[in-house]
Amino acid sequence: MKIAAHTLGCKLNYAETSDLLRRLGEEGNTIVEWGNVADIYIINTCTVTAVAEKKCRNAIRQAHRQNPDAQIVVMGCFAQVAAEEIKKMPGVTQVLGNESKRLLSYSGEDRTRTFFKIQDGCDYFCTYCAIPYARGRSRSATIEETLCAAHRIADNGAKEVILTGVNTGTFGQHQDESFLDLLKELDQIKGILRYRISSIEPNLLTDDIIDFVAHSRAFLPHFHIPLQAGSDHVLQLMHRRYDTALYASKLQKIKTVMPDACIAADVMAGFNGETEEEFQKVLTFIDSLPISYLHVFTYSDRPGTAALKLGEKIPIPVRHKHTARLLELSEKKHREFTASQLDKARPVLWEATEHGDAMFGWTDNYIRVARPYDSSLVNTIETITLTPDNIVNET
Repeated sequence: MKIAAHTLGCKLNYAETSDLLRRLGEEGNTIVEWGNVADIYIINTCTVTAVAEKKCRNAIRQAHRQNPDAQIVVMGCFAQVAAEEIKKMPGVTQVLGNESKRLLSYSGEDRTRTFFKIQDGCDYFCTYCAIPYARGRSRSATIEETLCAAHRIADNGAKEVILTGVNTGTFGQHQDESFLDLLKELDQIKGILRYRISSIEPNLLTDDIIDFVAHSRAFLPHFHIPLQAGSDHVLQLMHRRYDTALYASKLQKIKTVMPDACIAADVMAGFNGETEEEFQKVLTFIDSLPISYLHVFTYSDRPGTAALKLGEKIPIPVRHKHTARLLELSEKKHREFTASQLDKARPVLWEATEHGDAMFGWTDNYIRVARPYDSSLVNTIETITLTPDNIVNET
């Protein structure tokens, strides 16, 4: 059968969809690009924001228009929390929640970089977030099981692995293992040359983990550390498990042992209680940090979350204004970070895709670069000197 898939949301969803398509292809099905006529459409959904849910509905309608006789399978987080609504949509033949997904999965169509899901679920129940309801409690395979999957990734030829999960730092907590234990074991797999940690909560990013990354064989100086709010008052309303002082101390530790490290942060704009006074604290705090760039999200109410009961709602136009200001700050921070790396030599993993006469790659500290296409360099690591001519200004 011809199967097309569309993924919305996080890299975790991306790894899961890719893993599913690989297995369906191995069973003799033909995988076609989204937008083509197919017998089965698979939509892996997201429920982080109202915008994400709207995109899910639009994808279902698009698939039904493309082939009214096709089967439409909807899976993932939105499918978990809104199954009855989705079942009523024309063309939908099956709705699968997250319990149908495998605990370990990895992407495979890009032979240079692979997203590797090592953990699922979350126990934190932040007041704005529906993910614990959609994905359930934190859980992970054992280190031994995870290493078996990592060896399969190495055998497939991928040189860089991005570790993904809902709350990766909680890996192993229910089986007397730890995330750091896993990192140490993964570092021993010689076929994989580079690892990135896609995201880790600041309260779970221990000094031992930072020191290990700084001195490891393959883990790269690139951290993605959710901040969500730069105001202690708003962090308390969110029920986050840290304050601004702890967050700043983690970044200071990273920069002490890895001065050229890239540090990304998630920030939510317009959460309850983010008055203009509190928002100025957010801007001032973020500007004071050695952050390289931001992922900015506009707050939207999620059904069933505790935030619905909180007062001090921020008007939607103000939320959008705060989002725009944070995006401007992100661009400024990224320009400053890239400028700090000029004339430095950094290792680059070159990708396979040809863009005209150019090829792209990422430095170890996550700067996008380009060079004239050379097929002999695909999936190899080359050390280059960063200049304004070879840096691509995107994150």
